[in-house]
Amino acid sequence: MDAKAISLNEQEVKPVVDLLNDYLANYHIHYQKLRGCHWNIKGQNFFTLHVKFEELYTNAQLTIDEIAERVLTLGKPPHSRFADYISESSIKEIDTIGLADLAMVDALLEDMGKLIELERELLKASEEAGDDGTNDMVNRFMQFKEKNTWMLRSFAGKK
Repeated sequence: MDAKAISLNEQEVKPVVDLLNDYLANYHIHYQKLRGCHWNIKGQNFFTLHVKFEELYTNAQLTIDEIAERVLTLGKPPHSRFADYISESSIKEIDTIGLADLAMVDALLEDMGKLIELERELLKASEEAGDDGTNDMVNRFMQFKEKNTWMLRSFAGKK
């Protein structure tokens, strides 16, 4: 498949595909961090955060699949090696073992902020390329993160 098959110009859509692969790399690191937080949460907020982290990593797993499939829809291969994810991601790995519950929330809020920045870049690039499909997909993902950012900030007592 290539972009022409869905009435898009391949050259105009190339920046979108490149950004989608960067986004995919960042999402993989975020996903693994969510899993680590879910597995290693301890303390008085265990029951609340254990469930929330599972909700977030389940959503991230589905999001990752949609991102990769969109890259394929646009005619390019998605990144699929952890080495690429680690080297290309602006989101960095952390050791969640022994990390305090609210420190986990802070780390995830930081990730979500970076992902929202990438989403805003993707919205602009996809609009410029006339790629409404990518634009719609990314907008849905961003809305989910915006809502969960508000919820996690409220949980942590932040403004």
